[in-house]
Amino acid sequence: MVPHLITALTGPINELEQRILDSTPAIERWFRLEWMEHTPPFYCSVDIRNAGFKLAPVDTNLFPGGWNNLTQPMLPLAVQSAMAAIEKICPEAKNLLLIPENHSRNTFYLANVAQLQRIFHMAGLNVRVGSIDPEIKETKTIQLPTGEELTLEPVVRSKRRLGLKNFDPCTILLNNDLSAGAPGILEDLHEQYLLPPLHAGWSVRRKSRHFQSYEEVSKRFGKLLGIDPWLINPMFAKCGEVDFAEGAGMDCLQTNVDALLTKVRRKYKEYGINEKPFVVVKADNGTYGMGIMTVHDAAELDNLNRKSRNKMAVVKDGQPVHNVIIQEGVLTAERMHDAMAEPVVYMMDRYVVGGFYRVHADRGPDENLNAPGSRFVPLAFAESTHLPQHGMKPGASAPNRFYMYGVIGRLAMVAASYELEATDPEAEVY
Repeated sequence: MVPHLITALTGPINELEQRILDSTPAIERWFRLEWMEHTPPFYCSVDIRNAGFKLAPVDTNLFPGGWNNLTQPMLPLAVQSAMAAIEKICPEAKNLLLIPENHSRNTFYLANVAQLQRIFHMAGLNVRVGSIDPEIKETKTIQLPTGEELTLEPVVRSKRRLGLKNFDPCTILLNNDLSAGAPGILEDLHEQYLLPPLHAGWSVRRKSRHFQSYEEVSKRFGKLLGIDPWLINPMFAKCGEVDFAEGAGMDCLQTNVDALLTKVRRKYKEYGINEKPFVVVKADNGTYGMGIMTVHDAAELDNLNRKSRNKMAVVKDGQPVHNVIIQEGVLTAERMHDAMAEPVVYMMDRYVVGGFYRVHADRGPDENLNAPGSRFVPLAFAESTHLPQHGMKPGASAPNRFYMYGVIGRLAMVAASYELEATDPEAEVY
């Protein structure tokens, strides 16, 4: 199920949390039935915001970095999940080729690659790291801040397979989100499993499509729990053909921002929430916390300065932004030592394997925390000697507060499986 991790929230359990904790058997059965019908993405991480009155995912990453932020005690869970995932896809797997991002200078990112290599090695596979970066023409060993070494080797492509010199893998694990498009070297591999598939990359994937799937999931899940799906779902709108550099398409953006803020105000009024609603405008594809801004009033878009426009105009790998998603902003009520925090949940196959907090001391409760200056605080396993016992007197056992994050993370994962089915170029047509 979901590991028992310590969260920053220690106050009384609110109504939504209580509803989720009380419904555990129904929830777990619901997930079991979903996974009988749909294939979970191989791995993913989900950024979650907890406003106290609302708990929702704000981003789902299908090529998660940051595995190095999971603590040592979480590794056995990750290894078990890796075994389960590989067993389903290729039980006879022996060799695994791990393909990282091309920017090989970021040692924090490379520590994440080393952690993934360790997880799959412990799951019983020979794992080597192959780079598709055209600049890497020979084997290169990099010293990491942790004291360990990571060896990058140039990939070798034959007619139907991808491998390394003297290394023929049956499975290829991508930890590269393909922001700049799917390189030809990864296309038309007919005899190997490519995980996640190419259409999970940002060259095809759109956040708006993901949140459309999530909306569908949250409605069905809301029905199961007897709650308003809005409590777990950030409303959104999308806007195509915006050009921030030229200032074109801003009227479409303003209209959509205004309409969404009106919807959010209505909800806040319905629930008696005295906070100021806001929306987050972000690039519809791409990651790394680039191309994101917070808006409290559509009028703010009238006089965006040059700097703000330039910041919104391009994302990772210099890709221009033309499509944006406008997402209802979810405040964060979580703090680590007075700094704003948001939980990030890590999953492999259909299991929650752990998580950590993204913490930013210079940001407000309505701002994006995935920005320069953020740091990661690992979550520890709860020390409680007994797990929450059903029917025990309150206070006699600690409820798993992290459980609800695992539920929201897995709902986003179900949405991602719907989304990947919808965009699969090789889907069977019945």
